[in-house]
Amino acid sequence: MQGSAGYILWTVCYLAVLFGLSAYGVHRYFIIYLFLKHRKRAPQPATHFEQLPKVTVQLPIFNEVYVVERLLKSVSEIDYPRELMQIQVLDDSTDDTRELTASSVEKLRATGFDVELIHRSNRVGFKAGALETGLATAHGDFVCILDADFVPQPDLLQRTIHFFTDPTVGMIQTRWGHLNRGYSLLTRVQAMFLDGHLLLEQTARSRSGRFFNFNGTAGLWRTACIEEAGGWQHDTLTEDLDLSYRAQLAGWKFIFLQDVVTPAELPVDMNGFKSQQHRWTKGSIQTCKKLLPTIWRSNLTLPLKIEATAHLTSNFAYLLLACLCVLLHPSSGGPQNTWVRTLLIDVPIFLTASVSVGVFYICAQRELHPRTWMKEMLLLPCLLALGVGLSLNNARAVLEAVFNHQSDFARTPKYGIERKSQPWRKCKYMPLKSLLPLAEMAFALYFSYFVWFAIQHGQFLSVPFLVMFQIGFLYVSISSLAQWWPKFGLGTNVRDVAVTA
Repeated sequence: MQGSAGYILWTVCYLAVLFGLSAYGVHRYFIIYLFLKHRKRAPQPATHFEQLPKVTVQLPIFNEVYVVERLLKSVSEIDYPRELMQIQVLDDSTDDTRELTASSVEKLRATGFDVELIHRSNRVGFKAGALETGLATAHGDFVCILDADFVPQPDLLQRTIHFFTDPTVGMIQTRWGHLNRGYSLLTRVQAMFLDGHLLLEQTARSRSGRFFNFNGTAGLWRTACIEEAGGWQHDTLTEDLDLSYRAQLAGWKFIFLQDVVTPAELPVDMNGFKSQQHRWTKGSIQTCKKLLPTIWRSNLTLPLKIEATAHLTSNFAYLLLACLCVLLHPSSGGPQNTWVRTLLIDVPIFLTASVSVGVFYICAQRELHPRTWMKEMLLLPCLLALGVGLSLNNARAVLEAVFNHQSDFARTPKYGIERKSQPWRKCKYMPLKSLLPLAEMAFALYFSYFVWFAIQHGQFLSVPFLVMFQIGFLYVSISSLAQWWPKFGLGTNVRDVAVTA
C-alpha cells in the first residue's frame, strides 16, 4: 500500500513537472509564431530631428582593467557632434582600472570631448546606483548606456536617435553582437542562446505590442521616461528588467532594432558564464515577485498580462528541469513504461517541451545566418546539453529569489578576449569558488548509471535523451572545476571579485 501511494505521489509530481515544462514549450512556439508574423514589419522613425538632441553616454564600470580602454576608444569614435555628446564614466573600481580610466578620460578631454568621471566611495545599488548617480549631472535629454565589454559601432547614435521623434517612445534597444563568438565551444553555444532571445523574443514582443525589456546595455533611454517610471531602483539584481516593466506600465513605448548590432564580449570561462546566468535568473524572479501583482491589477488587456506573466516566470523552467532530473530514475518495468504512457504522455510532452527548444534556436540561426545556419545547428545537441547542465545553477538562483536569500553579487569577468590566440586563465579576475560543481558531477555520475541501466534493459529510445543529461552535467562540472585545478595553469595570483549584495 505504501509503495502504491509512493508511486502515485511520484507520478503526480513527475507529470506536474512535465506539464509545466510543456507549457513553457508551447509559449516558445507562440513566440516563434509572433516573430514570423511580424518579422517584415521593421520599425521606422516617425521623422528625423532637424536639430540633433544632446545625448549622455553612460559607461558603468567596475574593475575592468582589460576592457576599459577599448570601451572609451570605441565611444570616442561614435559619429555624433561632440558638442552634443556628453560622456559619463561611472567608475566604481577598486583596482588599477581607476588609473586607466583617469588617463583615458584626460586624453578625451584634451581632444575636445565633454567627459565627466564619477567615482563613488561606496557601491550602494551597484550598477543601478551608479546610473542613478550619473543622471543627477547628465545634460542629455537621452541617455545611451554601454557596459564595459561592449564596442559600439560609430553609427550607433545616428541609427537610433531619430526614433525618439515619436514622443511616446521611451527606450530603444539594439541587438547584441558577439566579438568572440568563435573563441570556443562555450562561446559559440552562448551566442546561440543569446541570438534566440535577442532576435526572436525581443522582435516578437516589440513588434506585436507586448512588453519586452531593456537588456541592461546597448540601448538608449529618454531621460523623462526613466524619471516618470520611478528611476533606477536596486532592490533586484536586474534593474534593467525592473525599470522596463515600470516604464511600460506607465504607458511608454519601447522599440527593438534587430538590424542595429552592438558587439560585446562573451564570457570565456564556465564559472563566469554561470555567475552571469545566476544573476540574470535570480534578478528576473525578484522582478517577477515585485511587479507581477501590479501587472495583474493594471488595465492591460488579458493577452498582455498573460504574456508578461510567461516572460517574468520563464526562468522557473530551470527549477522544473532540476526537479525532473531528481524525479527521473531507472526502472525496468511497471506501468510507467507502457506504450499507452509513451503515446499519450511522453510523445506529446517531448514535442512541446523538447522539440520546441530545437525549433526555437533553429529559427533564430536560420534568420541570422541564411547560408550557414545548418552548420550552426550541428551545435544544437551541445546547446541542449548546456541548458541541462545549467539547471542546478539556475534552479538555485530561482530558489534564492523565492525565499529572499541574500547572496554575493558576483560580476562577470571580462578579459578583452576577441581572438582564439588570446589566453585568459592567468587573468586577475575570477568568479568565486562554489561547491555546486560537485553536485553537478554527482548528477553526471547518476545519469551515467542511468544510461547503462537503460542499455541493459533495452530502453534504447531513452538513451539519447539520458546521454544529453549526462554530458550536460559532466561538461559544466568539469569546466567549472578546471578553473580551480593548478595543473590547468592557474597560478596563485587569482583574485576573487565579489561583494555582498
